[in-house]
This record gives sequence, C-alpha cells and structure tokens, in this order.
Amino acid sequence: METPAYRERSVVCLSGGMDSCVTAALAARDTEAYAIHFGYGQRTEHRELQAARAVASRLDIREFLHLHTDVFRRIGGSALTDSSIEVPDASPEFRERGILDQHVPVTYVPFRNAHFLSAAVSWAEVLGASRVYIGAVEQDSSGYPDCRPAYYEAFQQLIRTGTRDGNIQIVTPLIALNKAQIVRLGLECNAPLDVTWSCYREEQQACGACESCVLRLRAFAAAGVEDPIPYAATGGTSKAGGI
Repeated sequence: METPAYRERSVVCLSGGMDSCVTAALAARDTEAYAIHFGYGQRTEHRELQAARAVASRLDIREFLHLHTDVFRRIGGSALTDSSIEVPDASPEFRERGILDQHVPVTYVPFRNAHFLSAAVSWAEVLGASRVYIGAVEQDSSGYPDCRPAYYEAFQQLIRTGTRDGNIQIVTPLIALNKAQIVRLGLECNAPLDVTWSCYREEQQACGACESCVLRLRAFAAAGVEDPIPYAATGGTSKAGGI
C-alpha cells in the first residue's frame, strides 16, 4: 500500500461570503484545510454560519471550528454589530463608480481582522499548520483599512516575532483582484458560490441594495454570469447586467 502524500496543513478564515469561499477553495486545493468561522453578533450571524458550514462541506474541509465573541457587539461602532446604526443603501455614486476614495463606511468593524487572524494563528500553531488563508481584497473592499497589503505585512512580522517557530504564513490570494476577477477565479476552481452569503442586512433573501450586495451584483454582471443566490424583488437582480 502506498503511503499517502504529505500535504501541509492550513487554517482558512471562512465567513461564508464570496471572497472567503474562493479563498477556501484554493486552500482546499493546495493544502489540508481547516476552517475557522466567527460569530461576533453581526446582523446576519446565523445566515453566515449556515453559508460557511455549507461551503466547508462542499469543499471537504478537514474540520470546521465555530468561535463566538461578543467583543464587537459590546464595543459597537459598526452598523453590522450595533442595532442603533442602520445599514445604508449603496449611494448612487457607489452604484455607478464603485469604491469611493477615502470611503470607510459605517459597516466597518474596527480592527476585526486582527482578532480573526490572532485566533486563526493560534489554531494553526496547535495543528502544526504552516499557512493561514484569509479572503482580504483591497480593490473592492468598501474602503476597509484592514484589507490592505500593508496590514498583512505588518501582521506577518507579528507572527515572526510572537509565535513559537515564527514560520506561519499569512496567505491573501485575492488581495490584488477585483470582484469580477474573483467570480471568474471561483468558477475556475469550482468554488461553491451558490451557497455563499454576502448581504449585510437580511438573512432570508439578500437585499440587493447594501454596498456588499451591490459589489457582488456588479462582479457577477462584469463577469457575464448570473449570481446563483436569490435577491429581494425590491433590491437588486441576480441577472448579469442588473445594476
């Protein structure tokens, strides 16, 4: 009997959204992947968990770790975690031109990715994993400051100096891509985009009007394919070219 070929292990941050799904597909293709998912009191917490579990199942992820923290809900300051702050519709300028310069929206959760990466790196140390994947995207990130390459370069230095062996690599395979390129890559690597969830506002049908939905709809339209998830009749349309 042949000895199975060794595959290095990885931990992938899996939110259940489109970007994390494509990232997880790449991680599962290239490594023995373990998924970590965070519930943090976000509006669509239950729907995101459902999506993340479905993605992990479809990709045969080795293990799925669901962690919950209430730190972001208690701190507030984000429309995703503070019920007193409404999730706004994407502005006409955003719909027409996409990301605006210096635009940090109310849906930004302060320093969230540092918390996620810290837990993922901790688990990677326990597993003996050499990589931590995260689906950060700079171009179409809604202007979030924790989606920039410099952020991950700085965190990489933290890992070098603050972990036992210092050899865990942060992998951001999508960071230089736009959303349309991510859709195309997802189709190429058979990422299960049909079970993902991107809406910031709803848990039944995506609203089609928040910035996350608009970015997603624009991406599928630019890629020339239909978005496989349903949208509310009053929001966007799943058809290519609908926005």
